[in-house]
Formats: sequence, structure tokens, C-alpha cells
Amino acid sequence: MSKKVVILGSTGSIGRNALQVIDALGPEYEVIALSAHTSLDRLAEQAEKYRPRYIAVTDTSSAHISKQTFSGFSGTVLSGSDSLVELASLKQADIIVCAVVGAAGLPAALAAAKAGKTVAIANKEPLVIAGELLTAAARQSGAKLLPIDSEHSAVFQAMQAGNPQEVRKVILTASGGPFRNATLEEMNNATVEQALNHPTWDMGPKITIDSATMMNKALEIIEAVWLFDLPVDKIDVLIHPESVVHSMVEFIDGSVIAQLGTPDMKVPIQYALTYPQRREGISEGLQLHKLGQLNFQTPDLNHFRALALGFEVAKTSGSAPVVFNAANEAAVEAFLDGQIRFGQIMELIDHCLQVHSNQEHLTLEELLEIDAWARQQVAARLDHNTTVIN
Repeated sequence: MSKKVVILGSTGSIGRNALQVIDALGPEYEVIALSAHTSLDRLAEQAEKYRPRYIAVTDTSSAHISKQTFSGFSGTVLSGSDSLVELASLKQADIIVCAVVGAAGLPAALAAAKAGKTVAIANKEPLVIAGELLTAAARQSGAKLLPIDSEHSAVFQAMQAGNPQEVRKVILTASGGPFRNATLEEMNNATVEQALNHPTWDMGPKITIDSATMMNKALEIIEAVWLFDLPVDKIDVLIHPESVVHSMVEFIDGSVIAQLGTPDMKVPIQYALTYPQRREGISEGLQLHKLGQLNFQTPDLNHFRALALGFEVAKTSGSAPVVFNAANEAAVEAFLDGQIRFGQIMELIDHCLQVHSNQEHLTLEELLEIDAWARQQVAARLDHNTTVIN
């Protein structure tokens, strides 16, 4: 009997890689639903190839276009943000791949967890914004939360070597991005083109900017707290330029178990889809003899302010991670649009955290309200404080 897969965000990088993995895995995996925001042509191509039972277009302004684009589609066409929740809750679905960028995919991830699905999480926002709600829902329903991002997949795989109570430390690795060896002045005045020039990974613009600030690693700290039920002081970060050691787990006996592999997202995607088994993969094998050496260094928290804030926010918990994430999304968008300098991304995030009054044990609706509040704070700062954008 085939495993039935829903891919939320199928036209993005993770979604396309997931489909390639499913192609290789064969008929044991059936794609029953796909979604996109505005990439209708690509979604139409995917729908024609995989013949899912459902497709969804989340951008409401594209809804009228979608009816024309998918006129030959025999399945059900849904539209609007609520359609993701509907797909994530499909009774016949076994695995929900959550690959929607930003907070938009959070309600769907929570719905999948409540429905007891295997939830393969690629985007950071569900656990960063609503880690408490998501993990509680999974415990109650018996859902499995499996990481797709390379670092948490590496930790998850390494943890199979011991019991959770035997873990001394989790070590997340980071490439260091394009500014690993840059001065603060060079970072603060970096252009969009420079910030998007990642030395190792080929990712979307938002995630690439997060790598340049090391915000991606800051968010991963918060994720790891919830995903692995760890206190913040058991999480560490090392810069590893080669991006071969994807993360490590140190156990109480002194053993360090690392997961190594080529920088290819298809590896963690496949592990989430086939867990607890492993299957023949389509990624290129790692050839250590060609690498020669692997390097590690401690990140400078003054240099990468996002990382320092990430540890602080993870300790504070409550609504602070919501503000942290939302302010970053809005600030990165402003940088990509040419409204602010690279160094001002962190200024905006810091400002939002300072003016926010932390709250705990919030509902999804309350979390989303705080998310919107943080975005409004960034917008207001951009509109009214000329020192930020000059």
C-alpha cells in the first residue's frame, strides 16, 4: 500500500526536491495534493505530471487565473490560505511536507499535527512561532514531527545512537555564509548581490539572506529546543565552511556522533519520507578523500548579532520568538527591496524585541496577532524613522 504524500509549497526549492525524491522512490509513494502561492504555471506542470487529487493556490488574487490555468485538471482545485489547512487535514494523507516559506504555513502544520500525521517540516516558522502548541498537539495525537532542514535532520539521525537523556550537547553547524571573513563595516554595507552570493548552498533569496546574517542558525536554536526537548544551554553552534558535517550530537560518555553528506537537500527530505528505514538515494555520495580537510571555528557573536539574539530569545521563549521571526521576515524583505542596508536588518529586529512585552502560553490566534504586530512595527519604523533607512 502506497504512502500518500501532501506537499505544501511544491513549487519552491524544497517542494521540487521532494518530488524528485518521490520520483526515485517509485510507486510506493503517491502524491495526492500539491500547493503553490503564485507559481501557477509550475504548479500546472506538476499537476499534469503527478495527477494529484487536490491542488491549492494560496494567493487569493490568483484564484480567478487558477481556474483557467487548471481547466484540464480533473481533481479538486482549492484557493486561499485556508486551503493549506484543508490539505494538511486530508483523511487519506500519511505524510505532510511543510515547505511554505514564512508564517503562512503555520496553521497547516498545526492542523497536520492535530490530525496525527507524519509532519515533515522544512520551514522554520512552525516550531519557532508555535513550538509549544505544535509539540503538544503531536504528543496528544501521536503525530511524528520529522525535520527536513539539513541541520536538524543531522541531529535527529545522530540521536538514533543514544537516548535523549544521554545527550550532553547538540552542535549545529553553519557555513558562515558569504560574510564569514568579512569585517563588520563590509557586512553593514553589503549589497543585495553580495548577500545572495552563498558559497555553498543554492537556496531561495530569503533563506540565503538569513544565512548571511546567521539568522537561520538563530532560528534553528529555537527549533532545536522544541524539536528535541532540550534546554538552550545544551545547544551550541560552530562555523563549518565546507558544509559537509551537517550537525553533531555529543553524548555523556564523550562520544560525538556526526552526520556527514554532500550539501544536497534531497538527503534529509528522503530520510523524512522513508523514516525509520533508509532507501537507495539519488544524491551524490560523499568523497572525503577529495575534501582533504574539514574546518571548524567558533562564531563571533559580536560579528553575527542574530546568533547572539537567537540564544537570548530561545531562553526567553514565550512570544519573543514570534517577534524575532516576524521582524526578520519584514526586515529581510525591506533589504531585498533596497529600502535598508544589510546592517539595518538586525537594528530593526532588535528594536522590535526591545519594545515588545513578552507573553507566554498563547493560542494560535494570539501568536499570529503578535506576528502581525511585529511586522507593523518594522513598517512603522521604515516609514517614520529616517535614521533607519538613510
